[in-house]
Amino acid sequence: MTALQAVCLIAVAVAGTAVVLTRDPLRQAVSSAVLGVALAVLFFAFGAPDVALSQIVVAGVAVPVMVLLTLAKIRTDERAEDGSSEGDP
Repeated sequence: MTALQAVCLIAVAVAGTAVVLTRDPLRQAVSSAVLGVALAVLFFAFGAPDVALSQIVVAGVAVPVMVLLTLAKIRTDERAEDGSSEGDP
Protein backbone atom coordinates (compact mmCIF):
# COMPACT_ATOMS: atom_id res chain seq x y z
CA MET A 1 0.00 0.00 0.00
CA THR A 2 1.32 3.41 -0.93
CA ALA A 3 1.22 6.56 1.17
CA LEU A 4 -1.43 8.03 -1.15
CA GLN A 5 -3.70 5.04 -0.61
CA ALA A 6 -3.25 5.25 3.16
CA VAL A 7 -4.09 8.96 3.16
CA CYS A 8 -7.15 8.28 1.02
CA LEU A 9 -8.34 5.56 3.40
CA ILE A 10 -7.96 7.90 6.36
CA ALA A 11 -9.82 10.67 4.51
CA VAL A 12 -12.69 8.28 3.74
CA ALA A 13 -12.81 7.15 7.38
CA VAL A 14 -12.92 10.73 8.64
CA ALA A 15 -15.55 11.78 6.07
CA GLY A 16 -17.70 8.73 6.84
CA THR A 17 -17.53 9.45 10.55
CA ALA A 18 -18.49 13.07 9.90
CA VAL A 19 -21.57 11.97 7.93
CA VAL A 20 -22.69 9.66 10.72
CA LEU A 21 -22.16 12.23 13.48
CA THR A 22 -23.90 15.09 11.65
CA ARG A 23 -27.50 15.60 12.75
CA ASP A 24 -28.63 18.49 10.54
CA PRO A 25 -29.99 17.09 7.24
CA LEU A 26 -28.58 19.96 5.17
CA ARG A 27 -25.09 19.54 6.56
CA GLN A 28 -25.40 15.78 6.29
CA ALA A 29 -26.14 16.05 2.56
CA VAL A 30 -23.07 18.22 2.06
CA SER A 31 -20.84 15.94 4.11
CA SER A 32 -22.23 12.96 2.19
CA ALA A 33 -21.13 14.64 -1.04
CA VAL A 34 -17.66 15.14 0.45
CA LEU A 35 -17.60 11.45 1.36
CA GLY A 36 -18.56 10.56 -2.22
CA VAL A 37 -15.70 12.62 -3.62
CA ALA A 38 -13.28 11.14 -1.07
CA LEU A 39 -14.36 7.66 -2.15
CA ALA A 40 -13.84 8.62 -5.79
CA VAL A 41 -10.28 9.72 -5.01
CA LEU A 42 -9.77 6.44 -3.15
CA PHE A 43 -10.96 4.48 -6.19
CA PHE A 44 -8.58 6.44 -8.42
CA ALA A 45 -5.74 5.68 -6.01
CA PHE A 46 -6.50 1.96 -6.14
CA GLY A 47 -6.66 1.96 -9.94
CA ALA A 48 -10.37 1.91 -10.67
CA PRO A 49 -11.02 5.10 -12.67
CA ASP A 50 -14.31 3.84 -14.13
CA VAL A 51 -15.74 3.24 -10.68
CA ALA A 52 -14.37 6.60 -9.52
CA LEU A 53 -16.14 8.49 -12.29
CA SER A 54 -19.40 6.74 -11.46
CA GLN A 55 -18.88 7.55 -7.80
CA ILE A 56 -18.39 11.24 -8.53
CA VAL A 57 -21.56 11.43 -10.60
CA VAL A 58 -23.80 9.43 -8.28
CA ALA A 59 -22.57 10.02 -4.73
CA GLY A 60 -20.81 13.32 -5.29
CA VAL A 61 -23.49 15.09 -7.30
CA ALA A 62 -26.80 13.29 -7.95
CA VAL A 63 -27.70 12.02 -4.48
CA PRO A 64 -26.81 15.25 -2.60
CA VAL A 65 -28.74 17.34 -5.15
CA MET A 66 -31.80 15.10 -4.77
CA VAL A 67 -31.58 15.32 -0.98
CA LEU A 68 -31.21 19.11 -1.06
CA LEU A 69 -34.18 19.45 -3.43
CA THR A 70 -36.25 17.21 -1.16
CA LEU A 71 -35.34 19.27 1.91
CA ALA A 72 -36.26 22.47 0.06
CA LYS A 73 -39.63 20.99 -0.95
CA ILE A 74 -40.37 19.88 2.62
CA ARG A 75 -39.52 23.30 4.01
CA THR A 76 -41.65 25.02 1.36
CA ASP A 77 -44.59 22.75 2.19
CA GLU A 78 -44.16 23.40 5.93
CA ARG A 79 -44.16 27.17 5.36
CA ALA A 80 -47.28 26.90 3.20
CA GLU A 81 -49.07 24.89 5.90
CA ASP A 82 -48.06 27.38 8.59
CA GLY A 83 -49.24 30.30 6.50
CA SER A 84 -52.62 28.77 5.69
CA SER A 85 -53.37 27.73 9.28
CA GLU A 86 -52.73 31.22 10.69
CA GLY A 87 -55.73 32.75 8.90
CA ASP A 88 -58.18 30.08 10.08
CA PRO A 89 -60.49 31.05 12.98
